[in-house]
Amino acid sequence: MHEEISILGAKTNNLKNISVHIPKGKITVVTGLSGSGKSSLVFDTLAAESRRLLNETYSSYIQQILPHYEEPVVDQIKNLPVSIVIDQKKVGGNARSTVGTMTDIYTGLRLLFSRLAKPFIGYSMVYSFNNPQGMCKRCQGIGEVTDFDVAAVIDYSKSLNEGAIQFPTFQPGGWRLTRYTESGYFDNDKKIADYSEQELQKLLYDKGGSKPENPTSQFPKTAEYVGVLERIRKSLLEKNDKKYQTDLKRITNTVECPDCHGTRVNETVRSAKISGYSIGDCVKMSADSLFAFINSMQDQQTEIVLKDLRNRLKSMLAVGLGYLTIDRKTASLSGGESQRLKMTKHLNSALSDVLYIFDEPSVGLHPEDLAGLGRVLKRLKQKGNTLVLVDHDPDIIALADTVIEVGPDAGKNGGEITFSGNFSEFMSSNSTTAQALAKKPTLNAKKTPFTQFYTLEGVSAFNIQNESASFPKTGMTVVTGLAGSGKSTLVRKLFTAKYPEAVVFDQSSIRGSNRSNLLTYLGVFDSLRKKFASISGKSASLFSFNGKGACPECKGKGVIKYDLAYMGNVTERCEKCHGKRYNEEALSVKWQGKNMDEFLSLTVEEALLMIDIPEVHQALVALRDANLNYIQLGQSLDTLSGGEMQRLKIATKLLEDTEKQFDLFILDEPSTGLHEKDVFHLLELLQKLKNEGKTLIVLEHNLSIISQADWIVDMGPRGGSLGGKVLFQGYPVDLLQAANSFTASHLKKFLRQE
Repeated sequence: MHEEISILGAKTNNLKNISVHIPKGKITVVTGLSGSGKSSLVFDTLAAESRRLLNETYSSYIQQILPHYEEPVVDQIKNLPVSIVIDQKKVGGNARSTVGTMTDIYTGLRLLFSRLAKPFIGYSMVYSFNNPQGMCKRCQGIGEVTDFDVAAVIDYSKSLNEGAIQFPTFQPGGWRLTRYTESGYFDNDKKIADYSEQELQKLLYDKGGSKPENPTSQFPKTAEYVGVLERIRKSLLEKNDKKYQTDLKRITNTVECPDCHGTRVNETVRSAKISGYSIGDCVKMSADSLFAFINSMQDQQTEIVLKDLRNRLKSMLAVGLGYLTIDRKTASLSGGESQRLKMTKHLNSALSDVLYIFDEPSVGLHPEDLAGLGRVLKRLKQKGNTLVLVDHDPDIIALADTVIEVGPDAGKNGGEITFSGNFSEFMSSNSTTAQALAKKPTLNAKKTPFTQFYTLEGVSAFNIQNESASFPKTGMTVVTGLAGSGKSTLVRKLFTAKYPEAVVFDQSSIRGSNRSNLLTYLGVFDSLRKKFASISGKSASLFSFNGKGACPECKGKGVIKYDLAYMGNVTERCEKCHGKRYNEEALSVKWQGKNMDEFLSLTVEEALLMIDIPEVHQALVALRDANLNYIQLGQSLDTLSGGEMQRLKIATKLLEDTEKQFDLFILDEPSTGLHEKDVFHLLELLQKLKNEGKTLIVLEHNLSIISQADWIVDMGPRGGSLGGKVLFQGYPVDLLQAANSFTASHLKKFLRQE
């Protein structure tokens, strides 16, 4: 067996012809500043080549269905195993995809109930909410129904002739309105508020099935009468009419199905029970509660099923997901939760000698959760697998047998191997990461006498029941606690409900294609194009790759897709413009010695020294302050990471703030994707916002940020049903004395007080 994977002469993106060796059967952590080239090495080179070569082993028909991976720019990769990439992309899935279905826990429960539940109602498929025999008829196995907000549909102060029905085609002049005004059932000039209960029932809820007795000649001859809400439901809602999506969202609410109470299964299925619990009760449990229930069962007949369920649930607990309920929709999971749920699928796998590649597995995890994650990663290694992790967290780096640092800086100034060796050698090196980790941490020991607070009193939602918390105005509050402890519920649900003026920065995607870049998103690309137009005397459209300036061959995309039939689609750089997107006329115009493509290739840092257009310069300063110095102006938005997306949103608000004066900012894990050195820059930005009188509420696990808070709200003690309590609120220095707080104990270790 070959002992190491060798990557020789890697030149993908900003990589500078580098070579690295990754030991097999070990844990290797690749670290370095944001934008240094870690992803280019691990995902765009190592993972891409493994996946591409694997796909080539399938038939040409199957290859067309599979994702296409670009061939990396590398001289050679030796001894490359099959790779499994466990990233932070949300699992997604439709409304029927749950934690239980994704992990096969629901399949195990169906088998268990079909054998042990009383009364016996049938075999395992009967317990499926995707089976007509098992699903709740009312919600069709979704667990939710769409209900109408009648007040949004009907304006009671108006008559039918005055436009009482607030929906397109039901308004005066709309063809659907005639089904009511010409039915003969109503006085069309009578205000809806004056309708009798019987008239209102007829107008809104009539199920149809009969023709009006005395319609006017204008009533459609073959039509049956149907109430307004039923007509909207059957004609538009159930058909998912795209044309009226905005209006449908305005007049409807999604509520728990009143028949099955969100369990998705019908009454017959709910009647079959084990020890007093139905399968519907089981899926409402968190993974740790269900594990306790399954663990208490002893039955020789079903021991194989019970053992499998225990293993799957233990895997969820091991990666810190014990708080998730089994019926939780996968589409509602965060990126970090999605990644860890994917991880559980591999813990019980019989495969070995696999290359597992992880994208920042520490994301969304409290230091206490990281201990469990470390055990999981070691288990995967012990089974004979190779693990490569891209991460910045000191606890994750400490797990490494080998550390590889990419640097020394970001973008054009990165792409080199600045360290490769074992963990102890790494910690005594002078590499950027080692120096940042060795820096002695400090605690904000000030007790600022705050006089005004944003407050929540006796609030409840999910696992939070009747809790209160206060957040000082003009200070930085860091909300801490284990994954699932209730941080997001407290701040993003309950706090924003009371204070809707809060501006929330999260890591959700920014809508944008590969034609959108930093400048277009910030709304200043036009200013740069106008500058080129003014010095050339030509149209500003010539300097847009979406307009007259587009390369005629690739139409401004920079690449051309070839359909090679049985070989599938291949994307190649446009030979005419060499990926520059512009035509020759546009590229012939230069300002300060550079054409438009060369300007778009500048990093924010480089552009600040060259561009003196006031609004563009102001946008660049905002990008620099948001720690996006290293990103090229022309980089497309669809290539940004979650953390970069969040910082770009911060930059946008910094620009807008001169006019709108936002005062209350909520930041959801802003340290995501940030190297420890970059965290110091983030703290500078937060300090700057605070100095401008802003109130900051930061949901965070990073101890460097927690230690610099003005105020801390600590949730816990654990996640799910074992969390939801405000354990501590006050100054950081007082948190250290909190006895039952995991955050306190890890903060003491971080400050080297233990």
